[in-house]
Amino acid sequence: MNPTRQQRLARAKFALPSFVTLLSIACGFGSIVISVDNAPVGDPSDYRLAAILLVLAGVFDALDGFVARATNTQSAFGVQLDSIADVMNFGCAPGLLLYCYGFAQMGAAHPTLVRMGGLACFVFVACGALRLARFNVMVGKTDPRYFVGMPITAGAACVASVVVAWPDPVADMAGAFLVMLLMVAVGTLMVSTIRFPSSKQPKSKAALVALVVCIALLALLRTRFFALFFVFYISATLLLNIAWMGGWTRIAPPKVYEDNVED
Repeated sequence: MNPTRQQRLARAKFALPSFVTLLSIACGFGSIVISVDNAPVGDPSDYRLAAILLVLAGVFDALDGFVARATNTQSAFGVQLDSIADVMNFGCAPGLLLYCYGFAQMGAAHPTLVRMGGLACFVFVACGALRLARFNVMVGKTDPRYFVGMPITAGAACVASVVVAWPDPVADMAGAFLVMLLMVAVGTLMVSTIRFPSSKQPKSKAALVALVVCIALLALLRTRFFALFFVFYISATLLLNIAWMGGWTRIAPPKVYEDNVED
């Protein structure tokens, strides 16, 4: 094969994971555009579409790592690009979506509430950025079976699931305060030291049963399944951490590394 052709193929192979990451960024940007355009209109189907685009961004986010490993093209550049994409796709985009969804219809009637809503959404974005920065510096220093704090992708999916389940924009003060509580609570979980199980957990029959149950519930509950899933996911994780504090070890707790600055 021509050496020049080999070089081009090598460059193309290394560019493939970054291209997938750019597709993820495109989905995040599309969600932002739809959220902004829909803010004065309040069309539920557009808000749901913006939330679904965030889910699609998550799919591409997982796929770029798979492509990099499959083609043996992992690089420091790809890691940095992926981290930047995560801030936008799973920090800024869901923060803006929930701001438009939860507060745009409050408008002139409750200007102070709208500002409070903007601050709550910023807390979510800031916590997501801090979560990513901590993850980047803690690579190799924590048990890979567990995340320290809620992953930003899960945090984004959690808040987006509310829009998917109830796409009609918030139009009353009670709903607006609930959105503020949601954003601050999920943000706090992201920067916490609570251990969340990762996908690197050993596979078991229980996991297969859980998957079958999830599929059945998805068919039954449809769009509201995702909100229910995150209620269970967060509740089960909190109970597991409390059990570890009480000395329960039926599920192995995370290993403690001597150079782990958090422990």
